[in-house]
Amino acid sequence: MSQVPSPTAPPEEAMSYYQRHIFFCLNQREGGKDCCSQHQAQVAFDRCKSQAKAHGLLGEGKVRVNKAGCLDRCAGGPIAVVYPEAVWYTYVDQDDIDEIVQSHLRDGVVVQRLLTPPDVGR
Repeated sequence: MSQVPSPTAPPEEAMSYYQRHIFFCLNQREGGKDCCSQHQAQVAFDRCKSQAKAHGLLGEGKVRVNKAGCLDRCAGGPIAVVYPEAVWYTYVDQDDIDEIVQSHLRDGVVVQRLLTPPDVGR
């Protein structure tokens, strides 16, 4: 039985192209089932992208704002997740998005009041 070599960790500077990556679920579920797209997820995505740009946060070594399909946490929707920290947010309005941009994406401080409870799924 041959052993699989353990991977060597890449140098710190090679670990990620972006410092943070935020994904917004924009999924539309069939049959009228509740989903993020029914809760202004596209508007929130657009707001996040424009605010991140206004704060000079976008680009290599900074932040990437992305659309995602279903993140399988529909019951907490609308949902966004920030990596590499794997912090899940439930937001309600543009003020929430602005707070995520300024606090988490810019300053690295998690917005505790917007955290999606860990037991919330589909």
